[in-house]
Amino acid sequence: MAKATLSIASKNYGSWSLRGWLLCKMSGLDFDEQPVASDDPSTRAELLLLSPSFLVPCLTHDGVKIWDTLAIAEYLHELLPRAGLLPKGRAERARCRSISGEMHSGFSNLRSALPMNLKAHYPGFKVWAGAQADIDRVATIWRECLDESKGPYLFGVAPCMADAMFAPVASRFQTYAVKLDPACAGYRDTILAMPFMQEWIAAANAEPDEVEELDVEF
Repeated sequence: MAKATLSIASKNYGSWSLRGWLLCKMSGLDFDEQPVASDDPSTRAELLLLSPSFLVPCLTHDGVKIWDTLAIAEYLHELLPRAGLLPKGRAERARCRSISGEMHSGFSNLRSALPMNLKAHYPGFKVWAGAQADIDRVATIWRECLDESKGPYLFGVAPCMADAMFAPVASRFQTYAVKLDPACAGYRDTILAMPFMQEWIAAANAEPDEVEELDVEF
């Protein structure tokens, strides 16, 4: 199997890049990272939420380019089905796809009010009403999935596509000290403690601060 390449933006700020990278890691795909400079238009579109369509992350494999995160997930599931990116049961797969799609296309208030910034921490951060509604919806999704699967991940004992999609949200909740119920707080901590997440966070902490618009004082 040809070695793949994944183009990614900043590890500190790039929430979509994190999702694509986690999916590749979870699948067991052998790939090289290709960082894209922060002054690249597509990179800044991702980081600053300036476009509904981003060109990073972009997975290149066997002559195929995939730049949509859900498409990357489905491609990897077809390529490496034993990795378990989607649950085994038909109903669970449908639910996993549904909540992953909701994360992919929704929660714009949360994204804009609580941008991903792994280096930062804002205790006492004031969450405005629109963003709080998104937070409440995320918490409902998490609780319903955990109640059904018994955890520790959304669909059971191993992380899957949905966990990769919600991982940046878990980091946002940590950065902005968002108040969560015990079940959701436990899931947030489970995601942040994953070895792949710890690897990404360590690399993010080593990055220079290059995007001034995302380093404002809240």
